[in-house]
Amino acid sequence: MEPKINIAIFASGSGTNAENIANYFEDHERVQVHEVLSNNPSAFVLQRAENLGIPSSSFNKEEFMSERFLERLEKTDFIILAGFLWLVPGYLVEAFPERIINIHPALLPKYGGKGMYGSRVHEAVIEAKEKESGITIHLVNQEYDKGKVLFQTKCEVGKNDTPDTLAKKIHALEYEFFPKVIEEYILD
Repeated sequence: MEPKINIAIFASGSGTNAENIANYFEDHERVQVHEVLSNNPSAFVLQRAENLGIPSSSFNKEEFMSERFLERLEKTDFIILAGFLWLVPGYLVEAFPERIINIHPALLPKYGGKGMYGSRVHEAVIEAKEKESGITIHLVNQEYDKGKVLFQTKCEVGKNDTPDTLAKKIHALEYEFFPKVIEEYILD
């Protein structure tokens, strides 16, 4: 039997997407979440990982910016960013060419870039009176939200939507599609 493909999930916050991905691959024949890493030592994603029996740890900016960080990823085949707020340094993009996948809660190229995450994105979409929003799953390069798009799907933005109600619609899309798109891309 060939060895499993190891995914490391990077997250900065609560970790609902990380947990959803871990559950999706829990009994998968070919892919496993082998580690969860966070730039926030108090992020709830670390507790979620522990509850699921997945090794997890945190790191600081200095560690992340140093190429020695690659030692922590020597068993990693793919990196999945699931609500990870830092720009991935160039050495990491080069070490994992086309093997870092991110999800963004809008239809890129609109509403992407530095500082555009979470409710800020939904507020901007509503303020601009957009008729639709959605999710973009893309490869990571050395610029925020500029990598090759792998998948997009849309939802309606109703005239009574608030950032919170739009976030609920976006989360539903994330939970439904992110694990499947990861699986298709990795196994392709």
